[in-house]
Amino acid sequence: MNNLSVARAWLRGDNAKAKNFSTDGESLWSYNLLIAKRNPYGIQVYDYTASGHFISMTTSKHVGIALRTAGKASLIAP
Repeated sequence: MNNLSVARAWLRGDNAKAKNFSTDGESLWSYNLLIAKRNPYGIQVYDYTASGHFISMTTSKHVGIALRTAGKASLIAP
């Protein structure tokens, strides 16, 4: 499974895992770091990008995938 498939599964509420990107259908993780959550109020993506609280290039890419896939999401400080 690739990263985009994991993000799409997350939006559907399904479990999925790629190498370092996974979801239980509600939360989305880069490695073991929670980077996004779906809840009744919308989608929250934590800003682990270069302009936010940078962790790694891979995590930053995972955050970007989550944002692009989710469409209307709030990017918030972790």
